[in-house]
Formats: sequence, C-alpha cells, structure tokens
Amino acid sequence: MGYPRMYAVEGIIIKRRNVGEADRVLTVFTKEKGKIAAIAKGVRKITSRRAGHIEVFSHVRLMIHKGKTWDIVTEAASLGRFEKESLSHVSAGYYLCELIDKMTPLEEENRYLFDLLLYSLAAVFEETSEEKRVNIIHVFALELLWTLGFLPRSKELSFTLINPFIEKIIERKIRSVRLLS
Repeated sequence: MGYPRMYAVEGIIIKRRNVGEADRVLTVFTKEKGKIAAIAKGVRKITSRRAGHIEVFSHVRLMIHKGKTWDIVTEAASLGRFEKESLSHVSAGYYLCELIDKMTPLEEENRYLFDLLLYSLAAVFEETSEEKRVNIIHVFALELLWTLGFLPRSKELSFTLINPFIEKIIERKIRSVRLLS
C-alpha cells in the first residue's frame, strides 16, 4: 500500500532560509518525526497566508505533502509563538534552536527533546533575569548531552565548558553563542 503522501506534525520552527524568489526552506523540530526539512512554496509573497505562522520560534501544526526532493508545507496553523522581547531573549532562543539543529539527526523522533525544547523556549522568553536565562540554557544543554548519550548522567559540565565540548562533537563553532555574551 505504501506510505501516505500527506502527514500532519506539531513542531517548532528552529531555522529557515530563503530559496528562489518566493520560497523558504524550514527546519522544524517535530513531536512526531524529530527534525525535518520542508519547503514552504510562495510563502515570501505579500499575499501568503502562511507567512506569519512559520517564523523561527513558532510552535505550529503543519500539513505536509511528501515530495520527491522536498516535503512541501501545504498548511500551517499557529499553536503559539515566543515573542521577541529583547536581543538577549532572541539570542538565547537561537542558541537553543541551534543546539537542537546541530546535534539531532533528521527524522529521528524524540518526544522528550521536543518537550524539553518547548519548555525551555517558553522559560527563556518569559524570564526577565539574565542570570536565570543563562541557567535555563545551561540545564537545557546538559539535558541535551545526557539524552543524546554524549555525556553520562553522572557527569556535569560547567557553563564555560559546555560550548567547547559541543563544538568538538559537531566539529564546528556554535554561531549563536556570540550573542549570548
């Protein structure tokens, strides 16, 4: 019988990039399928009704059509959005999304990490204290390393040692960390 051509997912937009004149490729961390990449055709046109729902930090429900090269976003509904309060809030959000993007493989479901990302983004965007935001980020990074098996639960790294440790794993610099300083 084969696989269905359409599927629905609940996800968080963690990255986007423009393609062509009107399209955008989205990286979405979903509850059902883990990290996926999909194209939103025509979303950069002024008349697009989906554009507001598929911004970075948006919690969304997507209908996706299985394509040959790219999966195609056909519908998008907002379940919530983490509002950009300040540069500090935004940079913390980008850091969490970058860690998820760089450290998780495509299409590997992990509902625990989805819930952790959703909770951590909410906490980071609601928190007014810079010190508490840094603590949320630290706990998130440790939990990510523990959950993915890069660090035993019995071991804990200080905040200053986490980034070099993660950079060794992903074999590149973390880009969003410059904004956190």
